Amino acid sequence: MTGNRVLLLQHHDIAGAGITPGQCVDWVVDSFSMKYNATLPPKISLHPQGDDFFNTMPCLLPECYGRFAMKEVYRIEGREPALGSDIFLYDSKNGNLLAILDGDWITNMRTGAVAALSARLFKKSGTNTYSFIGLGNTARAAALCIIADNPGKQLTFRVMKYKDQAQSFIERFKCYDNVKFKVIDEINDFVAGAEILISCITAARGLICDDNSLYQPGMLLIPVHTRGFQNCDLFFDKIFGDDTGHVQGFKYFSRFKQYDELSHVLLSENPGRESDDERIICYNIGLGLHDAVFASRIYDMLSNNEGISSFEQDKETSKFWI
Repeated sequence: MTGNRVLLLQHHDIAGAGITPGQCVDWVVDSFSMKYNATLPPKISLHPQGDDFFNTMPCLLPECYGRFAMKEVYRIEGREPALGSDIFLYDSKNGNLLAILDGDWITNMRTGAVAALSARLFKKSGTNTYSFIGLGNTARAAALCIIADNPGKQLTFRVMKYKDQAQSFIERFKCYDNVKFKVIDEINDFVAGAEILISCITAARGLICDDNSLYQPGMLLIPVHTRGFQNCDLFFDKIFGDDTGHVQGFKYFSRFKQYDELSHVLLSENPGRESDDERIICYNIGLGLHDAVFASRIYDMLSNNEGISSFEQDKETSKFWI
């Protein structure tokens, strides 16, 4: 038998590690840039009931990192919060399990960072107004990363009213002097006034807005959880995705006007936005690559911290043990 120390990285360990929203944006830039040197199969999605799901997301980082990660993310209606996730991080050179990480902070912050990066890459010139629908943790993470990605700029956050979420969202960000807010009551007004629309709703049984004329020229649409905007697939000028395997099964994929992966824009292999009149969708469904990079770097930050919980994993080393 041989022993191997495995870290148990809880939510409070990760949230308290001092990782800034700006670092999160930098990490997703790094991960997108290494995409074609990593091994990244499409996620496996299983649905136990209704809109609930378990998504399994493996990723082998480039050889120089020597890391493999597998994330399990789930959404269960009635659970608070509805979304949850766990990450297993391995040393790919010897197969040792390095850490089990609570994935909730990582999932939300890397998703918010990808939204902020998408806005940076694809928004039309001079745009500093961001419209949010679905105002939970993912939207809050996106807002934090957008603020960090726009230092010194005056920003406006338009928020779609739903129960008490708009006021709670404003309360969370009122400490930022460079951010002002507008609360929108009606969905058509919300869509018609949006230059960058970030949707973080987790469930939608129909279209958010079926009046195509309300989606203004130059709009950037970032449907974080993809629901409710299928009509836009047919008339938006360009669509970018984090991975083709995630979107090629979409109903209208074969009818996209132009499609490419976001990584090609970061690698200067695609010009991205070429006109302030182009309507662009960015489908970032979620890469296990981001989770693997975040998990690996957080492990490196915390592995020598004696205050972190851990356990000794005893593995059988005999070739024959039955």
